[in-house]
Amino acid sequence: MDVIGLLKQLLALHSVAVEPLYEGAPVTQPELEAMMMLRHAQRPGIARTLAAQLGLSRAAMSKTLARLENRGFVGREANPADRRAALVRLTPEGERVVDAMFPEQLGIEVALLGGLTEDERRRVLDALELLKRTLAGAPVL
Repeated sequence: MDVIGLLKQLLALHSVAVEPLYEGAPVTQPELEAMMMLRHAQRPGIARTLAAQLGLSRAAMSKTLARLENRGFVGREANPADRRAALVRLTPEGERVVDAMFPEQLGIEVALLGGLTEDERRRVLDALELLKRTLAGAPVL
């Protein structure tokens, strides 16, 4: 439990650090995360794929996309390959939001990790990759 507890503490510290960015912002942090995935994708996304990449349930992703669509930040269109799964893309307004907010969030994150040496950063990344592989391969009870 000490590993998971530490991960939760780290996520909480990150949330506190970026919280001021979202005060009065047009989107929430989870909404921006979804929008960033779409912004950096080579083609329109599918809700279930986005959900898996972000670690969200399909229902939560569907609600997030519906809120973003209602505010004009994403659009959905029929998927010719699978009519059950719509293609999702950012609108020009959604692109503007990501392009304005992402660099600010990235700047905060760079400042948070600025105290790490290159060697420390590499060791942290190696440990996190090991943890990711371990968790991905763990049986779910």
